Amino acid sequence: MTDHQQPPEPPLWEQWAAEGASADPEERSDGERLQKVLAQTGYGSRRVCEELIAAGRVRVNGEVAVLGSRIDAENDLVEVDGRPVPVRSGLVYYLLNKPAGVVSTAKDTHDRPTVVDLVPTEPRVYPVGRLDAETEGLIILTNDGELTNRLTHPKYGVEKEYLATVEPTPVYPRAMRTLRDGVELDDGVTSPAKVSQPEPGLLRITIHEGRNRQVRRMCETVGHPVQRLVRVRIGPISDRRLRPGEWRPLDPGEVRQLIDATPSEVISPDVPKRGNLTSRSSRPR
Repeated sequence: MTDHQQPPEPPLWEQWAAEGASADPEERSDGERLQKVLAQTGYGSRRVCEELIAAGRVRVNGEVAVLGSRIDAENDLVEVDGRPVPVRSGLVYYLLNKPAGVVSTAKDTHDRPTVVDLVPTEPRVYPVGRLDAETEGLIILTNDGELTNRLTHPKYGVEKEYLATVEPTPVYPRAMRTLRDGVELDDGVTSPAKVSQPEPGLLRITIHEGRNRQVRRMCETVGHPVQRLVRVRIGPISDRRLRPGEWRPLDPGEVRQLIDATPSEVISPDVPKRGNLTSRSSRPR
């Protein structure tokens, strides 16, 4: 190397990482460290989250994130393995065991009790999908619109499991086979379902569609009307300890499980990309 030659400049991501390691946290106040935000959402320790970033598995606003990145949690869209991660402040997730007679809407024109009446009033939340008034069981309420979209859109195929008490009993193999293969309803043939009969007249049915009163209509079509219907699982989430009318918050690990239940190769076009990635100590104003 001659006297006038300068050593090659290190890659930009290495410069950013060095800045992140050496800067005083008080001096870098424009955004939160990406690995800290990911750790708070249940992706593991900060070290584990740093490894996710280094492996190129994290994107912010569609761009691969780098070590040293800082984000605006209120405006930036963060994704891990193609799935959006809820990083905005104020997001809440409730798991409610809905009793019969309660409607799964935010407001009812007939003044019937709603699922929203059974959880805290602030912040305002909305049910993820619906259960008809007489159906009991688990329902999620949240103010996270992105996760709601992924859990309710049929293309993501999130499973919902029900226990259905039917009559007459038992349900014979031919009807069971029809339920599994697909039932002809007035709005089309249902997708294949998982169906078993733990005891005579009790069906365990798992579907991934969300048609109106679907399980009830399926059973009625094969000659076994439902007498009682309870949803016991949404994707990976279940809880036998919740009594009717009780609710609890989902922990960050459970929220991550719900995100992971949606396939990463299917990205909803309805999810907007928000803001710009802030990776340096000063953001253009």
